[in-house]
Amino acid sequence: MHAELSFLDLFLQASLLVKSVMLILLAFSVICWAMIFQRRQVLNSAHKQMMAFEDKFWSGADLSRLYNEITARSQTSGIENLFIAGFKEFARLRKSNINSPNAIVDGTHRAMRVALSREVDQLEKHLPFMATVGSISPYIGLFGTVWGIMNSFIALGAVEQATLAMVAPGIAEALIATAMGLFAAIPAVMAFNRFSHHVEKLENSYANFMEEFSAILQRQSAAEMQG
Repeated sequence: MHAELSFLDLFLQASLLVKSVMLILLAFSVICWAMIFQRRQVLNSAHKQMMAFEDKFWSGADLSRLYNEITARSQTSGIENLFIAGFKEFARLRKSNINSPNAIVDGTHRAMRVALSREVDQLEKHLPFMATVGSISPYIGLFGTVWGIMNSFIALGAVEQATLAMVAPGIAEALIATAMGLFAAIPAVMAFNRFSHHVEKLENSYANFMEEFSAILQRQSAAEMQG
């Protein structure tokens, strides 16, 4: 019995189209793994930053001092940008002599809404690509498999007597395309689901902070007008 063909041997013996399918799926897999590690780091960092900011915010720190402290840094992100957008708009509206606390808070809320949308867009970066890879990779692999098996049977039609030894290598190299499609798709789908859940939790936390911060600013604005 002949020695078993290795993965490399099967790849080299495959047709040009099946080779192209395998290389595309390999590229998808490499790119997805790079994005997985990058997104994991970004989302973990966003969660830690949110916890640190909320600890400082709810410790009773002066809002003006906290605003100056955050804006003095070269980079801000996440929940800090919501706070900056809200407090900046609150200060601007308060200086414009608006006499309605509700109008001031509504304007502040809209500014934080815009900031929230931008932050969620940043958190969801690369997730659509993972979803796409998870959806189409099995089909791309299946296409390579169907093409490879079709070529194998066409080649068998040219010989008078077909044997398993003649059929097996062609089918094996074709099935590798499906295996690679699943290899690219499974991690992409798992990462997409996990990261989407993480982004949803962060978005809910940001939205809760936004509502609580708006209530604080409304009480502060009403107290200043009554005074």
